Amino acid sequence: MRLLRMGPVGTERPVAVADDGTFVDLSGITDDIDAAFLASDGIDRVRQAVAGGKLPAVDPTGRRLGAPLARPGSVICIGMNYAAHAAESGAAPPAHPVVFFKTPNTVVGPHDPVLLPRGSSKVDWEVELAVVIGRRARYLDSPADAAAVIAGYTISNDVSERTFQLEVSGGQWSKGKCCETFNPMGPWLVTPDEVGDPQALRLRSWVNGEPRQDSSTADMVFGVYHLIWSLSQFMVLEPGDVVNTGTPQGVALSGRFPYLTAGDVVTMSIDRLGRMEQRVQPAG
Repeated sequence: MRLLRMGPVGTERPVAVADDGTFVDLSGITDDIDAAFLASDGIDRVRQAVAGGKLPAVDPTGRRLGAPLARPGSVICIGMNYAAHAAESGAAPPAHPVVFFKTPNTVVGPHDPVLLPRGSSKVDWEVELAVVIGRRARYLDSPADAAAVIAGYTISNDVSERTFQLEVSGGQWSKGKCCETFNPMGPWLVTPDEVGDPQALRLRSWVNGEPRQDSSTADMVFGVYHLIWSLSQFMVLEPGDVVNTGTPQGVALSGRFPYLTAGDVVTMSIDRLGRMEQRVQPAG
């Protein structure tokens, strides 16, 4: 099942895509696709309603897409989780998952603009598989238990300002990760049954139509289930939390490509999760 949110910023409406490709309005079932919806078995309720065939159709033509999850509780990010990306960053693959956070208000729609922060000069793109948590995860016994707490997957662009992140950081990365619009997400939330093996997904990015990243989640240092299990040993994951699982090689930090400037268009795709595109513009 694919879930999405359509409409202007702040007034998005919840929508599902039926098996026949029809877009249907979920407003009669839930006010939004958010933590409360996930925690109350909302996805199962939507499945039943869609199967019943009585939900009103929605025409998606020309309508803005919001992030497929409203108001994430936490945005938990994993750094250096692809060996080749660690190498291009000048680091060895980590022995344990590297964890940092983004503020939830960095999350915007999949086609919303990315704003260049004032004083920035090294804004970078990062295509990532994002995991949306659907059930509380606390001290999971093993990675095998992680599948049961995952509501679905989507695409994240973990936008980063490298000067803020690395040169004026004060020893941590948050300054370069939490600028406004620095986490476009979407286009929809896809349930695990439609995604299959999360370690068998091709992920790619382009800037102005030119290839940048092209890899597979099979190359993760720590796989999705391991990450969720590991995080649950150090924090309680709640419904509506998002885990960005790391980016592969091919970013501007490598020195092989220029950083983003106003007017650039960043495109990203992941198998079975769709495609999203953002235009870069000054923050003003």
